[in-house]
Amino acid sequence: MSATPTTPATPTAPAATVPLTTEDAETLLDAARGAAEAAGTTVSVTVLDAGGHLLAFRRDDRAVLVSGETSTRKAFTALQLNAPTAEADAVLAGLPLHTLPTALDRPLLFIAGGLPVHRAGRLVGAIGVGGGAPAQDHEFAAAALAALA
Repeated sequence: MSATPTTPATPTAPAATVPLTTEDAETLLDAARGAAEAAGTTVSVTVLDAGGHLLAFRRDDRAVLVSGETSTRKAFTALQLNAPTAEADAVLAGLPLHTLPTALDRPLLFIAGGLPVHRAGRLVGAIGVGGGAPAQDHEFAAAALAALA
């Protein structure tokens, strides 16, 4: 009696992390702007992919002009630190300045309103909101993340 050949088991590869898409970016924009509108605040919202490339940006008509720059710098900072900008003090505590991540000409901004975006435990991008008070900007960004989940 001959044995039936068996196929060797193939290891299961870990699921690939799905990158942040432009559709995701639009969801984040709409949710952040909706939360800001409900609070009576005009804002700018920036969404970056994991490489720090702009996926989406929108500035409300009456938002202060600097809000566009602050939303972008907040998103970039959250991405570089892989932490909310509201927690930057704790992340940076005790680090020598030369160890801070920097890239190109984008200075980091340690004001609440920037949040990293994760999927399956991996960093896939960041959102930054500017235009309201820092605590408001943080809430608007958090509402956007909740809408993406």
